[in-house]
Amino acid sequence: PKLETQIDVKSSSLHLFQPRASTELTAEELLKEKRIPFPLFRRLSQRKESSWIISLFVILHLIAFAATMAVNDCWTNSHARCFFARLGRFSFQPLSENPFLGPSASALDDVGALRLRYLEKHDHNPQIWRLFASPFLHAGVFHLLLSLSFVILIGIHLEQEFGPLKIGAIYVVSALTGNLLAVQFLHDRPSVSSSGALFGLLGAMLSGLAQNYKVYTRKLATLIAFVVIVIINAAVGLMPLVDNFSSIGGFLSGVLVGFALRLKPRIEKLHRNKAGIFEYDDEDRNGNRSRMLICRMDFGRCVSLVVFALLAAGGIVATFHGIDLNEYCGWCQYLDCVPSKWWSCSHETMACETMISSYQLTLTCSGNGRFEVFPSSDYSKGRIEDLCNLLCS
Repeated sequence: PKLETQIDVKSSSLHLFQPRASTELTAEELLKEKRIPFPLFRRLSQRKESSWIISLFVILHLIAFAATMAVNDCWTNSHARCFFARLGRFSFQPLSENPFLGPSASALDDVGALRLRYLEKHDHNPQIWRLFASPFLHAGVFHLLLSLSFVILIGIHLEQEFGPLKIGAIYVVSALTGNLLAVQFLHDRPSVSSSGALFGLLGAMLSGLAQNYKVYTRKLATLIAFVVIVIINAAVGLMPLVDNFSSIGGFLSGVLVGFALRLKPRIEKLHRNKAGIFEYDDEDRNGNRSRMLICRMDFGRCVSLVVFALLAAGGIVATFHGIDLNEYCGWCQYLDCVPSKWWSCSHETMACETMISSYQLTLTCSGNGRFEVFPSSDYSKGRIEDLCNLLCS
């Protein structure tokens, strides 16, 4: 006789083999699967999603800084009077010349820093390309490390929270529109505007918090972190070579474009998290996103888009018409640079008497009578201007 074996398969067991979309998972199931998004202050190694757009921008900034130092070539152009001279071509100007530990002012001019003389209307060939180059430039190592640290800290979180396309668009648009504002307040001294994109991310951070106010917990901690980052970077912008007006323009762009793009967290990949600054309320487990997100009216979105378009168009028109807002706001210069005993914010062209012999260069400041003898006569015109400004400041 044959043995017959009957196996009863319960229909409920079949559910074990049926995959479910992540949108159907409850917060407890997500926690069990450890599908945890990276909050603002967690280690980067715990991120599970792509952050390619911010990584790309960081790499571009590093390449731009390396190229700037190669153009600077302190070992040759300053005849070995450099900081960390062992680095040779990539050594830095003395801290007395550049407190950020970086290139000379003339080198920044060569690679695309913003400066009034290169963008004035009466110039027959204004160098508009500087508006696109300056956002990738940094004043020195200290400025580079500080700026990129906050770009990584904020940018990667925002990218994984709201998506790479939206955050990438905000980053680029904020950098360019920040430059449009910076141009209206330019003086005849070089300045870099990489902080505009960072402040655009800060504006997007504030916009995302406002639009999803009921979703997030620990909002006070988020605002405190926001204020601290703004204060630190704004203080850096009060030093020479760094443009603060690009930061203001970038921040406004980040807020407006953030509202226009309607920043919404990808809730199907989120759950309640009690470890980071950005957390989510208990409403997340119900999946009712319509009740959790605020400021979603199309009217508000359109208003933000219109205001941004008007500001950007105004900046473009003002740039090509050579409008100088310093004529209408004399005190605004102190928002960009505050003089101190360690540096000068003067934007006046200094005059020096130059004596060149076969083996040395002697510069005498016409304003204060100070002079200095340099051990070589092989200096470029831009480098002589740098030395004259240092001598007269």
